[in-house]
Amino acid sequence: MLKHAIPVIHCTSSARAEQFYCRLLGFDRRFAYRPQESLPDPCYLGLLRDGAAIHVSSFPGDGAVGSAVYVVVDDVDTLYKELAGRGVQISLEPTDQTWGNREMYVDDPDGNSVRFVQEGG
Repeated sequence: MLKHAIPVIHCTSSARAEQFYCRLLGFDRRFAYRPQESLPDPCYLGLLRDGAAIHVSSFPGDGAVGSAVYVVVDDVDTLYKELAGRGVQISLEPTDQTWGNREMYVDDPDGNSVRFVQEGG
């Protein structure tokens, strides 16, 4: 039985990605795997916020920059106020989509799109 899926987003710098996802978007780092602890990259990060998991990797072959991840939220407008208050650049402000969702998009430093979605009824 399927339980859940965890997207893997590619980054070019794990330090820059961790700062963006943790400091700006409010995720917590659960783990960081580095084959050589003395080097910042390659690195595979496990991030979590409110039960939503995202993995970010600078390992070659783990995805490609420019990807998108869809994160379901309870209230996109409240999240918008939080993120805007932290100085996050919003690429799509909360918008009612024709398919019934209310969505907000932000781009990470590598151009990956994090799409916060309040699903319609």
